[in-house]
Amino acid sequence: MQVTIEEIWQILTPILILIGFIVAGYALRFVLNVYITRLTRKTKTKIDDIILDAIKVPIVAIFLIIGIRFALEHAWFVPTQVIQYLPTISYLLIVLIATWLAARIVTGILKYYGTVSPSLRTLVPSLQKIMKIIVFFVGFLLILNALGIQVTALVAAFGIGGLAVAFALQGTLSEFFAGIYIMSDRPVRVGDYVELETGQKGYVTDIGWRSTKIRELPNNIIVVPNSKLAGSIVINYYLPEQQMACLVQVGVAYKSDLEKVERVTIDVGKKVLKKVTGGVPEFDPFIRYHTFSDFSVNFTVILRVKEFVDKYLITHEFIKELHKRYKKEDIEIPFPIRTVYMHKERA
Repeated sequence: MQVTIEEIWQILTPILILIGFIVAGYALRFVLNVYITRLTRKTKTKIDDIILDAIKVPIVAIFLIIGIRFALEHAWFVPTQVIQYLPTISYLLIVLIATWLAARIVTGILKYYGTVSPSLRTLVPSLQKIMKIIVFFVGFLLILNALGIQVTALVAAFGIGGLAVAFALQGTLSEFFAGIYIMSDRPVRVGDYVELETGQKGYVTDIGWRSTKIRELPNNIIVVPNSKLAGSIVINYYLPEQQMACLVQVGVAYKSDLEKVERVTIDVGKKVLKKVTGGVPEFDPFIRYHTFSDFSVNFTVILRVKEFVDKYLITHEFIKELHKRYKKEDIEIPFPIRTVYMHKERA
């Protein structure tokens, strides 16, 4: 049986088309790997690297799908009924790959920003989940639209349903967005030592979507709703830095030599800061006289500690050392004295 050139060409055409698309896919991938990668390495941001790494793998698969489609369309053995479905099938497969690719790029970019921006680090896991849901939902709508299903009514139904859910979960959403504000604006951070306007103090151990947990020094946990925390006055003892002043109130007798008192007190403060854990050894303590009270001249000693809780030990050791030194230097720390005069009436 003699085979004509037309028949040979009819057999080879689909094969050549498929091979051509595969070669084109690998060629584009080679260009991305070699030449485009060199360019992206010169940029300051890593976003282009994330996008490039994400598209390297699926680029060949997309060319393969397109190649199979055109190859089958030119194949003599494929029925016409099958050929008419090839564009839709290839479109669906490409949408699935593109959806997966978009989700990977978005999550990669969010992870990158969480690395370079500490304020977003705690937001990244939840934002990644939310963005994945959005990307896959858009991909789902594109697939339905390709299958000839009207998505307008579906989108409207989701919008109405979302509005109803928003009203039903109004309190929860309020806490959720307050949590986003706290995580992004960072008035408090995990590990910070804070004081609430109610007077409670402690370390922030966790910032969730609904509440923030604060561990007090006695080791009990305070659970504060995020909306309450976002709307209240909070003292953060770790901002702008952990080091802080430690103020100690002292009083000496009126007969004291105030110059000597200042000199002795500063000397004790220096030694305590250098010796006791938690003190800032390079800091030079100083005092400020401020009050003539009923029985003493009062002043404030300004020391410096590495963080808030260090002030307890520093104050403890400073008072002990100061009391010992004052006793040695004959500086009197007065105590309240009340003199009572009794009037004796004549008979």
